[in-house]
Amino acid sequence: MPKLDRRQPLHFIGAGGIGMSALAGILAERGFLVSGSDPRPNPVLERLRSAGVRVFQEQTAATIAAVMAAEGAPMVVISSAVPATNEELAEARRRGLSVVHRSDVLAALINDQASIAVAGSHGKTTTSTLIATLLEAVGEDPTAVIGGIVPAFGSNGRHGQGRLLVAEADESDGSLVKFTPRLGLLTNVELDHTDHYPDLASLVATLQRFASGCTTLLANGDCPVLREHFKATSWWSTGSSEAADFAAIPLEERGDGTLATWYEQGVALGTLEVPLPGRHNLSNTVAAMAACRLEGVPFEALRLAVAGLRPPGRRFDCRGLWQERAIVDDYAHHPSEVAATLAMARLMVESGRSPLPLVPLRLVAVFQPHRYTRTAQFLDDFAAALTQADAVLLAPLYAAGEAPMAGISSPALAEAVRTLAPDLPVAVAASMEALAQLVASGTGPGDLVLAMGAGDINSLWERLGALDGHERPSALVA
Repeated sequence: MPKLDRRQPLHFIGAGGIGMSALAGILAERGFLVSGSDPRPNPVLERLRSAGVRVFQEQTAATIAAVMAAEGAPMVVISSAVPATNEELAEARRRGLSVVHRSDVLAALINDQASIAVAGSHGKTTTSTLIATLLEAVGEDPTAVIGGIVPAFGSNGRHGQGRLLVAEADESDGSLVKFTPRLGLLTNVELDHTDHYPDLASLVATLQRFASGCTTLLANGDCPVLREHFKATSWWSTGSSEAADFAAIPLEERGDGTLATWYEQGVALGTLEVPLPGRHNLSNTVAAMAACRLEGVPFEALRLAVAGLRPPGRRFDCRGLWQERAIVDDYAHHPSEVAATLAMARLMVESGRSPLPLVPLRLVAVFQPHRYTRTAQFLDDFAAALTQADAVLLAPLYAAGEAPMAGISSPALAEAVRTLAPDLPVAVAASMEALAQLVASGTGPGDLVLAMGAGDINSLWERLGALDGHERPSALVA
């Protein structure tokens, strides 16, 4: 692990990335001399500048020369997204600078402070957001390093003065085995990132290494893989109060939230009004509350704080109303995530209650497959999940740098959906521009347009804005 020293500057290549920017901002606020580069202008870079980070737009050899001339030899921080061919990285190595992965820097922070690290296949960003939000609400003033924008902070990173650090521990590249938190949390385990893990057993083995480094382990007792392969210090559940240390059992599930009874060691302590709909969000909330309880936060303080919970950015993120349709952006890019997100949206349609600006009458799933490897692995599972919608619109597959695979495409996914649900309207767009046109022509007032994916599907809102005034027939194109 690198030793962080305020006498040595840090330079982040790709500083605008969601994981990189959180670290850069926190370290700048802790008094480190921090610089970074990123060719893509975005609001995150402006926040970094306001925190004192010197940001370069060019990723060239000249950037390294400029940093060294102004600050001396920095420790260079990269993420897995920075290729070895990056000119700036190549120059740093040519000059013999210390180059470390972002996970090394995060490990240095996690391992140097009382910390809570959230790992697992799904729900990491939401659960870590909820933990940090609850701790802030009860006066703990945590430091947070999250893979999404936390509404309570307006940022993905927060430098707090309290005793605790909350971090999202990403399993996608296996680097989380470097972390040794005081409290580790496992949300669930399901095969994903098949570009890195050949099978479920290899993913389980990596998470077991992470778990072995945690002083205390809190895990989801409703996940059969966790129950079979892990020995947790404490378990949580939304299905049973008998076999779990912490549980919230639903009394009423609505489109705008869940009323549940909170249990500890099988004893009911009171009821909770969770403002986040969906069973998966209830599980995330139970995990967050359980983590806080293990850190000594009183139940009553948490019960009151729960009412103010909001999901992180890109997690059922309502962008607004566009021509009387509610446009929602969500990061779901695995079949289980797509299924859970659509189930939550369906609850809004069927219960007549919703946190959106309108109560939706119909659910239109707009999905962008992400990576050829993931789409090939889970093609039929994606198709099954999408059949929960009233109509399906598919964006072109987002390759994320992968080479094309024969027979794997958005049209192939469309055919799989049609095979399962022949009467379900399904359409495929040839481009993102065509997708916006398809949404405009294929949806109507009262629709919930749920855009899901990890690629550039989050640009749909802006593309629709450019179409204002476009004629909007009510029938969906097939």
